Amino acid sequence: MSIIDEILSQTDAEQIRKETEHNYREYVNPFALRMFKNASLDIIEGKREGASVWDISGEKYIDCVTGAGIFNVGRHNPDVVDALKKALDTYDMGGWISIVRERGLLAKKLAEITPGDLKYSLFCCGGGEAIEVAIKLARGHTDRPEVICMDNGYHGVTGFALPATGREVYRKPFAPLAPGYKHVPINDIKAVKEAVTEESAAIMLEPIQGEGGIVPADDDYLRELRAICDENEMLLIFDEVQTGFGRTGKMFCAEHSGVTPDIMVFAKSLSGGLYPISCAIFTEEISDFLMAHPFIIINSFGGTSLACLVALAAIEYIEENDLPGHAEKMGARFMKGLSKLKEKYPELVLDVRGKGLMLGMEFPEDSIGPRMAYQLRQNGVISIYTFNNPRIIRIMPTLVITPDEVDFVMKAFDASLKEIQAQEDKLKK
Repeated sequence: MSIIDEILSQTDAEQIRKETEHNYREYVNPFALRMFKNASLDIIEGKREGASVWDISGEKYIDCVTGAGIFNVGRHNPDVVDALKKALDTYDMGGWISIVRERGLLAKKLAEITPGDLKYSLFCCGGGEAIEVAIKLARGHTDRPEVICMDNGYHGVTGFALPATGREVYRKPFAPLAPGYKHVPINDIKAVKEAVTEESAAIMLEPIQGEGGIVPADDDYLRELRAICDENEMLLIFDEVQTGFGRTGKMFCAEHSGVTPDIMVFAKSLSGGLYPISCAIFTEEISDFLMAHPFIIINSFGGTSLACLVALAAIEYIEENDLPGHAEKMGARFMKGLSKLKEKYPELVLDVRGKGLMLGMEFPEDSIGPRMAYQLRQNGVISIYTFNNPRIIRIMPTLVITPDEVDFVMKAFDASLKEIQAQEDKLKK
């Protein structure tokens, strides 16, 4: 029996749990294991289907984490799985020092579906890598070093991306970092204007901050950022790693404001959670930098034949099933239920916000986010607080979630808030 057959044939859930936790403690990261347990995310994923994931014990949960927006097309989407199988039967990854047909087809498709004049694509594997591409393009095109980013923004933890991430806890242990990054509060146009200098190359932000606590950038704010960039010959970069491919009720979050960036970055949901791929897409004007340096930004495993075919299949599924439209409808259903819970539990729920199926609920103090995650798991839902703001619990299900599943999640939220309210009332006595 091969090692694959041996692993997949094991069915003793308790034995698998013991073995997996032991391997994590001894060989992976014991502190990460402890954090998963503290966050009530210590399920060991077995079956995955649609909006749900099953622990190896057989317990079913509605997945409202989805890797912060990886599984837009649903968990283990059969159409995308079939595309990967066919691709594997035909190709290997393809060499990066060669012309790959599938890379050109995906780049053409991205140019067709993204807003404005975005045209050329450079492919990588993860979101942080694609952010690095965006920053290098901005600096290379403008010949200026400064990038203005947002407080509490999250753009990854790789070399050029880490200084852009707007929280000190990620940056401090690895100083000195690449210089030239400024951080300002989101939705504060005065702060941006004060940060702009003759050395400013770009403004970079998430249209909705994910790890920062599901904080949308105002449409007027984005329009003013566009104007500032145009007036100062700077570039506007949108990080759509979490908001892209239908998540917010449009194919791309930029479409809500009508503001087109000069560079847009994708990752997570680009290939439906089946194969790693990320991308920075940019305008023809910026491509002048690559004219002189066509191989100055490279990635051995970025845009492989397999990744590009799977991404094309995921995009086809999103378009044929109108997942952006479905996300808008299900998001409205969620928001109606969340607003009722805000009225029902005014001492616990300060705010509910977001767009489409990128939603958050804000609590008055830090401990309630982790306690909600625990209670939700007891009620059949997995969710987690945002990394940069534990007062916010995120609701980011797959975009194939059904109305009945939305109602199930709302009942779980109601039961969880009821339990926490009872705990709070008991502490007051």
